[in-house]
Formats: sequence, structure tokens, C-alpha cells
Amino acid sequence: MMSDTVQDNLVVTLDYTLIVDEEVMESTDDGEPIIFIQGIGQIIPGLESALYGMKVGEKKTVVIEPENAYGDYDPDSLEIAKKEEFSEEIPLDVGTFLDLSDDEGEVLSAQIIEEDEDTVTLDFNHPLAGNTLTFEITLSALRPASEEELDHGHAHS
Repeated sequence: MMSDTVQDNLVVTLDYTLIVDEEVMESTDDGEPIIFIQGIGQIIPGLESALYGMKVGEKKTVVIEPENAYGDYDPDSLEIAKKEEFSEEIPLDVGTFLDLSDDEGEVLSAQIIEEDEDTVTLDFNHPLAGNTLTFEITLSALRPASEEELDHGHAHS
């Protein structure tokens, strides 16, 4: 028999509003809820741990410190790059996000935070790093994950 509360290896359907500094950053109100397998690290640790024991239909407000979200802001994650290293098709404007590959082929996301004549400053921190996050969450649905979903490491809708 399936548990009626959130536990590991259950597929969770979650509606949420994310608030940072009293400003709504994102919300599922206008779109689709997020669907994930609980307990395998698909969402930030602070939110995942807050879900344990919740029942379908339950609402909760969760405050998550940076160390349980996207970490502290790391000034060492800034890098200055020469504009000539980039394709001319890429807009090198402040605020632009770029997906870049490191030497091992891992894709890293960076935001351009400064630009001058010859260089751009890239910030490899997550945009929410260093922030305390407030989530207003509603547990919308719960079901067991299939063997295939567990093997693949993600929920199938």
C-alpha cells in the first residue's frame, strides 16, 4: 500500500511560488507544476527535506537558507574573458546567460555582469546563490515511481 505522505521514491507533483526579498521570482500559478522523484536530489536539499511527511492538498511556507539552496555567493566564481573568444553571433550584453563547456566537457551556466570594449565579466554563481528563499508550496499529487522512472532517475509525465 502506498504512503499518503511524501517519502523517498515517490513521484511528487508540487505547485509553488518562490519569493526572494519579498519579490515573487517564479511561480507555477501560470503554468505547469513541477514533477520529480522525492529523495534523489532533483530539487534543492532544503525544499526536498521540507516535503517529507506532507499530504496531498497540504500547503506550507518554507524558508531555506543559502547552504540548503544554491549555496553562498562565491566571488571566486567570477571570470574575465576576452570578447574575441566568443562567436560573433552571441550577444555579449550585461544580463545575458551563456552555457559554456569546461575542459572536461561539463556545461556551466554563466551570466555576463560587466562588459567593456574588449572583455566581459562572467559570473558562474547560480543567480539565486547567497539568497534566502521562501517557497509557498502546495502538494498537488503523489504516486509511486515506476521501476523505469527510478532507473532513468526522473519522473515521466
